[in-house]
Amino acid sequence: MRLRLWPAKTRERRATVLAGLILLQALCALFFIGDVIEDFRAGGFFSDPHLSLEAVVAVALILGVLFLMIELRGLLSRMSDMQTGLDVAQGHLAEVIEGFFEDWNLTDAERDVAIMILKGLDNDAIARVRNTASGTVRAQATSIYAKSSTDGRAQFISLFVEELLAGGISSGNGLDEALSHQSAKNAAAGNQSTL
Repeated sequence: MRLRLWPAKTRERRATVLAGLILLQALCALFFIGDVIEDFRAGGFFSDPHLSLEAVVAVALILGVLFLMIELRGLLSRMSDMQTGLDVAQGHLAEVIEGFFEDWNLTDAERDVAIMILKGLDNDAIARVRNTASGTVRAQATSIYAKSSTDGRAQFISLFVEELLAGGISSGNGLDEALSHQSAKNAAAGNQSTL
């Protein structure tokens, strides 16, 4: 299963397009309603197929407008709920990161490097951004991995992802639980590969 989130601009554009379609359909409905009313004033009857068709189209358009308005309201509500969830997740992840950094007693430079590692930058890119030598970044990354009791970049990143998915920051279990969970997962994966 692949999770695909639309960027905020795309979501807003979809809502705007849907609102525009609702407006267009409402104008069409008004036209047909006005035409049906005018045909009745001119002495038309429902037995006339043209008048009946216009009346059915007008009712269908009105029902379509109502349906689309309900869908737009639902879409806006879902977008709001998704944004709220993302804001909570981002805030939670920031708390997790800050908590771990404090537990590990990372220096300010190590914190900067650790954040860039979490963002996916390699050592050379981090060195360019921080205007330092690649060797310095490698040494800082090694220090970060040692302080976090991780074996490298992948395990370091997975520590935060695992913690966010588990929602463990409020339980107070912290790093020890996350590392023991990761170790248990690695052991289980090793046992499965030998079978």
